[in-house]
Amino acid sequence: MKSITTLVILGILAVLVFMGCNGYNGLVKQDESVKKAWNNVQAEYQNRADLVGNLVNTVKGAANFEQKTLTDVIEARSKATSVNINAENLTPEKIAEFQAAQGQLTGALSRLLATVEAYPTLKATENFKQLQGQLEGIENNIKNSRKLFNEEVNVYNTKVRSFPMNIIGGMFGFKAKEGFKADAEKAPTVDFTK
Repeated sequence: MKSITTLVILGILAVLVFMGCNGYNGLVKQDESVKKAWNNVQAEYQNRADLVGNLVNTVKGAANFEQKTLTDVIEARSKATSVNINAENLTPEKIAEFQAAQGQLTGALSRLLATVEAYPTLKATENFKQLQGQLEGIENNIKNSRKLFNEEVNVYNTKVRSFPMNIIGGMFGFKAKEGFKADAEKAPTVDFTK
């Protein structure tokens, strides 16, 4: 009788250990998916920052272009690229800092594009048109990357907060993550048909 009880207890423990290992591995896999999605978000923002340099240089060629507008864009770009968040440390404060720096660049780009409207010769150049099209595509990519990141965070948070994964996750330091919140500013409107 004791041997049967011992076997049952060992069987239950084996099942619990297997479920725990499986749950832990699932949390690790989902955590890595969140990190990958975050890296994609940063890559898209970096693409935008890289394009801004070319855009500014193209605009600089226009005679009498407002220097303050260009300076604002350059400073916002510098700040946006200096805020680098490690995927291992996605705290709400760090994401808010990243989002604020990117928002400043978005605002500066919006002002730049609005100012360009007063320069029909600049708007007509092939290089500027091409850069505008690239900027529009990158803004769409950023939006899609942020959406995918938030979806991955949602799946991860659901898993890490659900029973019994909340116990396993808590034992191994898995915590809920923060996603992107709605921006106070909207993405710059790029319209070159005017």
